[in-house]
This record gives sequence, C-alpha cells and structure tokens, in this order.
Amino acid sequence: MTQPHLPSDEIRDRFSKAMSAMYQSEVPQYATLLELVEQVNRETLERDSALAERLAAHDELHRLGVERHGAIRVGSADELAMLRRLFAVMGMYPVGYYDLSEAGVPVHATAFRPVDDAALARNPFRLFTSLLRLELIDDPALRERAAAILEERDIFTPGVRELIARHEQQGGLDEAQAERFVAEALETFRWHKDATVDLDTYQALHEEHRLIADVVCFRGPHINHLTPRTLDIDEVQRRMPQAGMNPKAVIEGPPRRACPILLRQTSFKALEETIRFAGERQGSHTARFGEIEQRGMALTAEGRALYDRLLGESRQRTAGLDDNAAHQRELAEVFAAFPDDEAELRRRELAFFEYRPTQAGRDAAPVDTDDREALLERGLITARPITYEDFLPVSAAGIFRSNLGDGTHEGYTGNANREAFEAALGAPVTDELALYAEREKTSWRATRDALGR
Repeated sequence: MTQPHLPSDEIRDRFSKAMSAMYQSEVPQYATLLELVEQVNRETLERDSALAERLAAHDELHRLGVERHGAIRVGSADELAMLRRLFAVMGMYPVGYYDLSEAGVPVHATAFRPVDDAALARNPFRLFTSLLRLELIDDPALRERAAAILEERDIFTPGVRELIARHEQQGGLDEAQAERFVAEALETFRWHKDATVDLDTYQALHEEHRLIADVVCFRGPHINHLTPRTLDIDEVQRRMPQAGMNPKAVIEGPPRRACPILLRQTSFKALEETIRFAGERQGSHTARFGEIEQRGMALTAEGRALYDRLLGESRQRTAGLDDNAAHQRELAEVFAAFPDDEAELRRRELAFFEYRPTQAGRDAAPVDTDDREALLERGLITARPITYEDFLPVSAAGIFRSNLGDGTHEGYTGNANREAFEAALGAPVTDELALYAEREKTSWRATRDALGR
C-alpha cells in the first residue's frame, strides 16, 4: 500500500526544529538568547494587551514562538541550484534579489521561504542564502584557487540527493522518507572544525575578505545564525550583556516606532572557534553568532523609496557612531519624515494592508461603496498591516561586518547582477513586492464579496 505524502509545511516545521536543536548544541549561547527573547516577548504581551489581542486574532502568537530565520553562504552555482531543489521539498522558494556588494560584501543573495498565507502561518522559516561572487576577487590566481577548492567539495550527502530526486519524481515524500530527508539535509548545514585547506590558503583568502574564507575553506555552508523574532528589540539589546552576551554596537534598520516598519536586527558577536587546517596546523575562525529580529509592516514601492531615501540621509549622520542610543536618536530625527500612523500609511499607500469584514459587516445589508476608509469608519471592515517577511540588504551587510570584522571592499560596490544570480539558481526569484500586493488585493476582493458587492 502506497504511503501518503507528508505535507511540505510539516517537513519544513520538522527541519526548522531540528536545525534549532543542532545550533543550540553547537552555539550554547543561542539557547540563552532564545530564553531571553521568550521572556521579553512574554513581558511585552502582558504589558500591551492590545498587541496581544491583535496577534491572537490573527493566529500570530503560535507563529511568534516558532519563528526563525537562518543564513548560509555557498560558493558555486551548482551548490545554489541544488539548494533550490532541497528547499522546494520543504515548500520554500526564492524570494527577492539582494545585492550586498553595495555594502562592500562580495555576495548576492535570495531568501528561501514559504510564500502563501497558510504556509507562513504554519511555520515561516526562512533561509537567507548568499552566493559568493568569485569574479569580485581582485587577484586572478587567488580567484582560480578558490574556484578549484569549491569544485572539489560536495556539500550534499548522497542520501539527500536521492531523496530530492525521489520527491521530484513522485511529487512528495512519505513519513519515513521525510524523516530521513530532515536528517540528511541537516548534514549540509552542520559545523565542522576541520578546514579543507591549509592555513596559508585560508589566510590568503581571509586577507582578501573574511567572508570569502568562510565560504571557501570549509566542507559546507555551516549555519551562521538562527534568528528568533522579538516584540521589543531595544529591550533585548539592553539585556544581552546581563545574560553574558556581547551585542553588536547598534541595532540595524529603522528606528523604534509606534508603527514598526520592515525589519530591525541586532546580534551578539561571533564566536571565535578553533580550526584544524590541512597539515594539522591550528588556527581560529570567526563566523557564527546569534541574531535577533523585530518585524514590522511591509512597505509598498512608494514606502520603500521613502525609507531608502531617509536611510541614506541617516547613514551620513550616523557614520562612525558606535553608541546605540546616539545612533537611534539620529535615526529618529531623520525618520520623523516617515508617517507613524496606520491610517496615514494606508491612505498614502506607503504600506500593505490585509482587509477583512467584521461581523457587523457580514450582518449588514449589501454595501453600496468601495470606499475603504468609509467602510472602516462604519466598522464594517478591518485593516491590518501585512508583516514584512523579507530582508534588508544594508542591514544584512551591517550584521556581516559586525560579526566578520570591518572588512569591506569599495571595489565591490554597485555590482548588482540579478541575471547572473538567477542563471546560477536555475530559476527566477519572486518579487517580494508583488507577493504583498497580491495578498492585499486578494484580501480586499474577498472582503468585498463578503459585504455583498
């Protein structure tokens, strides 16, 4: 008898929990970080009953407890293309193109994540996946050496390759196959203290850029961090030293607001871990760290343009500031130009909203208007900001720099190449703004139907 296939959402949920358990065993401070975030979230919900009610009404309390994102870096097109197939088993697809060369980091990236509402509600696990851009290495000999090292490795087990192919052939995996898939896939992301190169090669790549050494010199794309979601990132940042963690100097992203937007991120600084190099020489490597995020609402193209302009202004004012309080004051002054009221954000179409009919709306006679503001005033519909599910390239680069050292490279700046990235991936990336726009449109269409339009 043929066994039923396990839903991809269930496989993703199991994988994310297995990844979290593995990372806690590898980076003990991560368990401390999870406890701190859970405590701050609990206190925030106890203090803000309106926030608790809103999250409960939209089934977000469960999601808050399981939410994670991770980050990995791969070195070749073949590795990236196989990862796309691996993540598809878990219902995760490439969303967004991120050029980190604009911040002096020689990678470009996408985020593998679920895309529909039901999948996001089940488990919104994401992996921010960067591809090393060997063409940006200045030294031709070093570039060729790095390519040769990457060519020799295989970051996937034979078992996971076989299960990916079986999933594609039969349209899914049964219970036993899914369990084996999770175990086999996890091996790709495990930390290995043995480098694949000698110390001299590692140091040469390290001098070019620390991130290049991190990508090229190991058996696979060890998970660099996992990220719980907090409701108050400022409080987590304040408490980290008390919990024995050394936070990065400043919180990345927009300032604290009444109506949070996009994404704010911070982290505790990376571990220095002992490495055994080929030839038995020892050294150390700094790559892995603990990150925290606070998510706000998704912005429209107009909203992003305003955000990017204000961020550019703020970067001039905060350059060199390593005091978070001073940094946040400067940010707040600049971002005073960004509306901090849901109604204004909605009316000016700066953010995306999800619409639902209220019970009063369902019970009322068919309405005779499409005016959303009028329907909101009459209490016939509700509008809730759509959560931003994606990333910010400047913030990601800030986290990279904080945890890998200040090694940026002006020569990398401004080398976006989405076509090359998609060619390596073997598929186009989905535009995140189109996903949010479609979600808003679908919710409005359903709401109008429910109101009898």
